[in-house]
Amino acid sequence: MGIPRIVIVGGGAGGLALATRLGRILGKRKRAEIVLLDRNTTHVWKPLLHELATGVLNSSMDEVDYRGHSSAHHYRYQRGSLTGVNREEQILHLAPIKDEDGEEVLPPRDLSYDYLVMALGSVSNDFGTQGVAEHCHFIDSPQQAKAFQRDMINTFLRYTDPTLRQHTQLTIGIVGGGATGVELAAELFDASRMLNAYGVTSLDDQQISVHLLEAAPRLLPALSERISQTVQTELEGMGVTVHTSTAIKEAQAHQLVTDDGDIIETDINVWAAGIQAPPFLTELGLATNKKNQIEVKSTLQSVDDEKIFALGDCASCPMGDGNYVPPRAQAAHQQAKFLAKNLINQLDGKPLQAFRYRDHGSLVSLARYDAVGNLMRSSASKGLFLEGWLARKAYASLYRMHQLSIHGAPKTGLAWLVDKLNRYLKPRMKLH
Repeated sequence: MGIPRIVIVGGGAGGLALATRLGRILGKRKRAEIVLLDRNTTHVWKPLLHELATGVLNSSMDEVDYRGHSSAHHYRYQRGSLTGVNREEQILHLAPIKDEDGEEVLPPRDLSYDYLVMALGSVSNDFGTQGVAEHCHFIDSPQQAKAFQRDMINTFLRYTDPTLRQHTQLTIGIVGGGATGVELAAELFDASRMLNAYGVTSLDDQQISVHLLEAAPRLLPALSERISQTVQTELEGMGVTVHTSTAIKEAQAHQLVTDDGDIIETDINVWAAGIQAPPFLTELGLATNKKNQIEVKSTLQSVDDEKIFALGDCASCPMGDGNYVPPRAQAAHQQAKFLAKNLINQLDGKPLQAFRYRDHGSLVSLARYDAVGNLMRSSASKGLFLEGWLARKAYASLYRMHQLSIHGAPKTGLAWLVDKLNRYLKPRMKLH
């Protein structure tokens, strides 16, 4: 009988960190075969997608190639998309792989597992709002972020010819006042200044109009009111028009229609309101909630199958008092570290432990010059409030911690040095 196979579906923050840790501990010693399955060939840390969308982040510098990374960290990468699970035979069904022209490269395949970990993250939830799928950009993946960047640059170029302009000001409507919407709104003004400096457009940031719309009474409703108020003040100081208690009932090609019937004329629409797990998770025969998240025990095992685990945004994990672990990057990292220990316990025949989420605070980036948030939160304390340069440094450290978890200290140190050098050697913005 061969060694057990642990298959991790999804190479996001949690999935990649888990595959790396298990590869170092189990894969290197041949105690288990670790397989990471993802439809993409590279990984980009999801909290950076708003920077990729505006061109501030060069994905070729910050993306992780799964093939090279898997070879260095003793796990196996397979490219593919999950279409179904046969729980009785413990087999995954994978979709065919096609090239850019739609030609089949690999036929449908099966992949067996002894233990399965679902780490598929989340996607935006449009709540069935009319026109959103057709007329709004989403920023859930590198491909979507790059599509938005192409549209943004083309729209800026179009405004150099007055006959091609849609409106007197270039207007971008962002629906959703959570972290993604807030960070994208701030980044757009920085991007517009750089596009002007590089000669892409004659528009300056005074000719850019950004509308940020949130259905809740305030921005960042999941965070403290102090953070929310500070962020709104900062955004309005930049020139963002903030609409709170404003729901959207329809998106059209160049406008957003609110529930009150007001119309906001736009050139580009972005939807960043609400999240849900990928809808196909409801088709796997596992219990899921209204957000398509797999219902798990405190051990992160599915309530239906002890051989299947879930972590991160696609898992509905209880944490007492009727509350659930929030869908945040820090939760995915904590669960990845925890689940590695639990899977090792499982192989060693030891009892599984219960996950305990620790809220270390939240930070929101407001372009490259500023950030707002709090750190060192606990059940008895609101934590240390930060803003300005210090908060920005703390925000940047979150990415370094992610790099530490997947690369180790030596490579992370080198990556930091390369980033510093590139500030002097390369343009601040990727224009293609």
